[in-house]
Amino acid sequence: MVATTHWLASAAGMAVLEDGGNAFDAAVAAGFVLQVAEPHLCGPGGQVPALFVTADDRRPRMLAAQGGAPAAATPEHFADLGLDLIPGSGLLPATVPGAWDGWLLLLRDHGTKSLRDVLRYALSYAENGVPLVGRVGETVTAVERLFSEHWPTSAALWLTGGKPPAAGTLHRNPELAATWRRLLDEAESATGREAQIDAARRAWSQGFVAEAVDAFARQAVRDDSGRDHAGLLTAEDMAAWQASYEDPLVVDFDGWSLVKCGGWTQGPALAQTLLLLDGFRDELSYVDGVPTARTVHLATEAAKLAFADREAWYGDTDVPLDDLLSAEYTAARRALIGDTASAELRPGAPGGRDPRMPGLLARLAEAEHAAASGGATGEPTVTPGGATKGDTVHIDIVDAAGNMISATPSGGWLQSSPTIPGLGFCLDSRGQMFWLEQGLPNSLAPGKRPRITLSPSLALRDGEPVLAFGTPGGDCQDQWQLCFWLAHVGAGLNLQESIDAPAWHTTAFPDSFYPRAWTPRGLLVESRLGQSTVDQLRSWGHLVTDSGPWSLGRLSAVSRDPATGLLKAAANPRGMQGYAVGR
Repeated sequence: MVATTHWLASAAGMAVLEDGGNAFDAAVAAGFVLQVAEPHLCGPGGQVPALFVTADDRRPRMLAAQGGAPAAATPEHFADLGLDLIPGSGLLPATVPGAWDGWLLLLRDHGTKSLRDVLRYALSYAENGVPLVGRVGETVTAVERLFSEHWPTSAALWLTGGKPPAAGTLHRNPELAATWRRLLDEAESATGREAQIDAARRAWSQGFVAEAVDAFARQAVRDDSGRDHAGLLTAEDMAAWQASYEDPLVVDFDGWSLVKCGGWTQGPALAQTLLLLDGFRDELSYVDGVPTARTVHLATEAAKLAFADREAWYGDTDVPLDDLLSAEYTAARRALIGDTASAELRPGAPGGRDPRMPGLLARLAEAEHAAASGGATGEPTVTPGGATKGDTVHIDIVDAAGNMISATPSGGWLQSSPTIPGLGFCLDSRGQMFWLEQGLPNSLAPGKRPRITLSPSLALRDGEPVLAFGTPGGDCQDQWQLCFWLAHVGAGLNLQESIDAPAWHTTAFPDSFYPRAWTPRGLLVESRLGQSTVDQLRSWGHLVTDSGPWSLGRLSAVSRDPATGLLKAAANPRGMQGYAVGR
C-alpha cells in the first residue's frame, strides 16, 4: 500500500513495489517524484524525517535527515545585520540540505534497488515534464515580482514568457535532470550497489553539488527583510554533515503506542496532547463521523498547553521529555483545562524547572495578519517576499512483508531561495525556525538543528506496528493528526472516514515560521462541523474562523493487521491530489 500527497508519487511507489522492491525502495522513489511534482512544497535542497520499522526488526527507528545551521550562522552575525528574526526566504536561513543524503542512507541500509532504479521516475519527469497542479502557479504568482526583479535564475525556470505556469502546464527542469544524471554517473563509477550509493552521497556533499552551492551562497540576494544578504552555507558545512538514525519517542495508551520523532522536533506535542485528553476520555465523542463541540474544545485546549511546552522546552538540546510526559506533570497540566477558551500562553515547569519564553513573543502576539498567517489550509501561505508558512508533502507505505514507513519530506521550496544555476534547485529556509535570542532550547547555534514542524507518525498495537500516518501543514501537522487519531483510535472510524472527518486547529501559540505571529484563542474549523457546533465554540470564547467544508489537512495513512496481513490505505480528498493505491 502506498499513500502520498500526489498521485504521481503514489504511482511511482507502487511501480517499485510491483517491480519487486520493498517499502523503503518505494519511499525513496516517491520522495524524489514529489520534488518534481510538488516543487512548491519540497525540493532536493530540503530535508526528510521518517519513522519506520522493518519486517525483520519491529523496533521503530527514525531517519534524521535535517541538516544543521552553517558554522558561520551565529547570533552575532545576524545582530551585525540588524536582524532580530531570521528571514523566511533568501540565503540566510539555509541549513545543510539533508534530503539527498537521508534518502540514500535509507536506500543503502534498508532498500534493495539501485539508485538508478528508484531515481528514474523523477528523472523522467524532470526531463520530459510533469503536469503542474494549480497551486504551483499560484505560488509562483505570489512571488512573481520577486523572481522578475531579484531572482533571475528562478524567473528563468518558472516564468515562461514572463508569466507563471497555468494549471496542467507540462513543466520541465533540465538542469535538475542533468544534476541527477551526473550524480548517477559518479555513483556508477563505483562497483556494487552500496558503494554506488555512497559514491552518490559523496558527489553531493563533497563534490560538484557542494561546490556549486558554496559559490552561489556567496552572492547577496533579496529576502523578505526587504534587503539583500549573502548566505552562510559552505561546502565545508555540507561535507561535515551526514544523515543518521535515532531512537524515536514511544508513548503508550491502553494497548496503543504512538511513535513520534524526538524533542528536537514538534513530534512530542501530539503525545502530550493525547495524554492530557486521556483524562477526558468519556467526554470525547463523534456523531455520524463528526466530532462534538465538547470534543473540539477539549482537544483545542489540550493542544494549547502542549504547544506552549513546545515553545518553552523543545529544541536540539537536552529536552526533559520524561518529566513532560510523566503522569504527575500531565495531571497538573490537565487541571488547567476549563470550560472556556484560554487566551494565555501557559508553558509548564517540568521537574520544577522554570520555563523561559522568547522575549519577542509579547510584540508578536496578535501581530498584523496573525489570523491569516495562522490559517494554513493544507498548502502554504506565501508572502510576496518568498516567506512560506510551511507546508510540505507526506508519504506512507507498507509492503506485504510488513516493512512500514511514514515520511514527511519538506524544504527547498521553489519560493524559498533563488534557483542555483547549474543545479536546478534551491536551498531551504528552515533556519527561520531558530530564535536569535540566546538561552532558549531553540536558540540559533552553529551546527544545531532547528526545531522542525515535520512530524511523521507510526502506531503500534500490543507492540506490533499497525499504522503509519501523517500530513503536511507546518505547525498544524500534529493538530490535524490529533483529529485523525481521535476519529480512528478514539471513535473507531476507518482510515478513510477518519481522514474525511471535519478537522480543526488552533493558532493560539507562536508560529514556527517568519514572522512568528500568533492569535490567542484563534481556532480554524471546517464548516462541516455544523453551525451549532461553531456557535457553541464561539460562546465558549474561541475566535472561530470558518475555513470552508474541505480545507484543513492533507492526511494519508496505511495500516497492516499483524494477524491476517491485511493491508489498508487512505488518502486525503481535499484538493483532489492525494492518492492511495495498493494490491
